[in-house]
Amino acid sequence: MHASAAINVQGLTHRYGDHRALNGIDFSVRTAEIFGFLGPNGGGKTTLFGILATLLPVQAGTVTVLGHDAQTKPDAVRRRIGVTFQSASLDAKLTVRENLKHQAHLYGLSGRVMRERVALLTGRLGLSGRENDRAESLSGGLKRRVEIAKGLLHSPELLLLDEPSTGLDPAARHDLWRHLHQVRDEANVTVVVTTHLMDEAERCDRLGILDEGQMVGLGTPDELRGSVGGDCLTVRGVNIEKLADQIVERFGIEPRRLGDSLRIEQQQGHELLRDLMDAFPDDISSVSLGKPTLEDVFIDRTGHRFWDESTSDASQNSAEREVAHERNG
Repeated sequence: MHASAAINVQGLTHRYGDHRALNGIDFSVRTAEIFGFLGPNGGGKTTLFGILATLLPVQAGTVTVLGHDAQTKPDAVRRRIGVTFQSASLDAKLTVRENLKHQAHLYGLSGRVMRERVALLTGRLGLSGRENDRAESLSGGLKRRVEIAKGLLHSPELLLLDEPSTGLDPAARHDLWRHLHQVRDEANVTVVVTTHLMDEAERCDRLGILDEGQMVGLGTPDELRGSVGGDCLTVRGVNIEKLADQIVERFGIEPRRLGDSLRIEQQQGHELLRDLMDAFPDDISSVSLGKPTLEDVFIDRTGHRFWDESTSDASQNSAEREVAHERNG
């Protein structure tokens, strides 16, 4: 762990009754980088976000945010962080400027200082000329920018964003990330996001991949993709179990079973694709070949796909209910 890091976490564990939402995770976030937590629903992102934002207690392990212990000095942490939640917090009937003014007052900002901060952030986040528009009239992308401006009004050193692209179309998402990089570069702000979107994760400087409370991957997107050996082949057939046995017997390769398909990681994957089609033309219905993606990294580390419809929604809903309970209780 790095003493100068914006965030240091060691051995962090969090339980909801018998359910372990986080299981002894370790990571650090460097100053002035964009760090993303990538994971499916139920992976632990909501709980981790709540702990970093000081909304949930540190049950076991240590969490240091901007040099302060999040368990013993939560007020010191809160003064130096900005938080943007997944759910909207704008007053729809107020203008952009009025929303920002009310937020500024919560941090004790007023007068010239407040006006300068509002002007700086509306300019930096592409909101100039929209200050007098009611929030209800804004597009989803503009609303998210106002939310981020609210979180930056008090000049925090760390900005936490929970699923920042929720509800945004691809163009608005691209625009939002351009502004986040601008905030990092121009204001030296450390940005931490949670996401389940692969393309959003690709925009981060570094990633922590979460699954079932475990940190299963940590590094830059390039480093993570590079950890998967060779090309990735996805093979489908009429009898997938029989096909897997045939591949083992003929090529000595153990494919990974994923639902109704087989996944194989192989150097010179195009040669294996040709050999598979030559060997089993009647047993293979389709083969796809590609360079490793972040989803391939997830599969490589966990043995299952990113989305597991049978469990993810229930796990996420349960986690969110528990987070809400701890916040209110």
